Parts: sequence; structure tokens; C-alpha cells
Amino acid sequence: MRADRLVATLLFLQERGRVTVSEVAAELEVSERTARRDLEALAASGIPVYSQRGRGGGWSLVGGARTNLTGLTAAEIRALFLLTGPLAATPELRTALRKLVRALPPALRSGAEAAARAGITDATDWSRNAATAEAGHRSLLQSAVVEGERVLLGYAGVGKPAGVRRVDPLGLVAKAGADYLVAGTDSGLRTFRLSRVTSVEPTGEPVVRPPDFDLASVWRERAEVIEGSMFAVTARVRAAPEALGRLERLLRGRVTVGEPLGDGWTEARVDGPAHRALAAQLAGFGALVEVLDPPELRRTLARIGAELTTLYDGDA
Repeated sequence: MRADRLVATLLFLQERGRVTVSEVAAELEVSERTARRDLEALAASGIPVYSQRGRGGGWSLVGGARTNLTGLTAAEIRALFLLTGPLAATPELRTALRKLVRALPPALRSGAEAAARAGITDATDWSRNAATAEAGHRSLLQSAVVEGERVLLGYAGVGKPAGVRRVDPLGLVAKAGADYLVAGTDSGLRTFRLSRVTSVEPTGEPVVRPPDFDLASVWRERAEVIEGSMFAVTARVRAAPEALGRLERLLRGRVTVGEPLGDGWTEARVDGPAHRALAAQLAGFGALVEVLDPPELRRTLARIGAELTTLYDGDA
């Protein structure tokens, strides 16, 4: 932590030209005694920092000396701040961005600050539930991956109660707005969705990393299996004009639109993980989407319709 403070102090000096101990203490949220020790440590380490007593005095870099900690181009700086600005919810990331801004030449600083303000993070989902718990788990798991530390992972699978298992965090993957943990378990490599993680407890034990483990390769293999399961069933349907756009939005990349039919409707091919799951999604369109093939999917939809009729017939 002290090394971080010394860098932050040096950058603060570089930005202001001359600072007082009280200004450094307020900026870094430390005591004046700590700020003075850090300034003295910079001077003792050979950095040309000196103090001047009396009215208008303070600490300065000799001759306006500067340090270049970035070497980034203007385009690289904008890309970095556009990416991290909306994510700067943690104190560590806010501190890192603040240090980087101070290390930039003045001509590039305003563009970086504008990029950081170009986006925000809303910490709630559309059901007004706080997403801070997942962020906390992500931070702990990131540390565990970097430090190579085994954790006790609380996890609730789909339709299953939460349980705790001992896992070796090996990498984190972000895909389509969701985060996943790839970890080693007693049963081999497994993938855990962070939104289903209920707790993370470091154990202090080292991770056992498989030889030649490559996160990108492992994820490609696991993604192929998951994506393959999403296309287990293929159906041929006809959709009314007012339903086609909604159908594409609902199923996203699992809809292939064909040629318009003579009656104004459009034929399309849709994919799903199973007959029941695909039927449940299509049932919401009512008579605006008709399944032409396969017959089993038509029968599944008929059964769903019968079940709904039995349940709600008295309300008609």
C-alpha cells in the first residue's frame, strides 16, 4: 500500500507543481504525519523533491521534474477510459484512474476525463434488485484467480438449493453481459455463473492448476458444448408480420428468417434446447406464430394449450 501512496504522491506533485503536507493528506486520505513521511521518503529515494519553509512554501519537484508513467497514445487513453469509466465502482479502480489521469500530459488529460464521464453504472437490474453482491463476489474471485488461492464457493444451480463446494478458481469470462468462473473441482473443470454465486470464502490453500491450462482454449471448448445444447431442436414456423420482429428479439441468434409467404406471413427456422423449452417460448405468441414442423413440437404446443385451457377455462 505504501508504494501505491508514494506513486500517488509523486503524481500529485507533478500535477500541482507545489503542495503542502495538509493538501497531500487530504488528497490521499491519510494523516499529515503519514503524508510528511511519504514526502520525505520520496526525497530520500533520489527523486528531486524538496521542501521550502515559510509563507508560500511547500513541497515541489526540482526544476519542474516530471515522470512519464504511461506512454499511451490519445486513442489508447480514450479507449481505456471509455471501458473503465462506467466500471469504476470500486475504490481501487477509482484510485487507479485518478493516478493515470495525473500521469497524462495536460493536452491528453481533458480527453481522458471526458471519456471517463461518458458512461455510468446503474447498480440495480430492471427488477430493482441490487447487483452489488455479484460485484463483491467478482472482486473476491478475481483476487483468488490472481493469487492462486482455493475458495469455498456457495452456489445455487438452476432449480437446486444453494450448496458449498471447494473449488480452484482458474479464470473469469464475460460473455453476453454475464460473468462466469472457470474452476477446477473434484469432478474436473466446471463453469459457474456469477449471478448464481451466493458466497466466496478464501481458504488460504493454493490452487492446483492443471498442466498447460489455457483459459481461452478451455472456454472455447465449453462454449461449444453450451451453444450446441441451445440448437438441439430445430423448427420450421410461419410468423405474422407483427410477430416477426418480436420473435427475432426473443430468440436472438436462433432465428433464421426465410422468404415472405403469399399471405403476408414469413417462414422462418427457429432453434431451441428442447421441445418443451422452445414450445414454452413460442406459446406466448398465440396464433401469431404457427409451427409447421416437427410434429412433436406441434403436439407439445397442443398439450400446453390444453393445460392452459383447463386451468383458465372458468375465467373466460
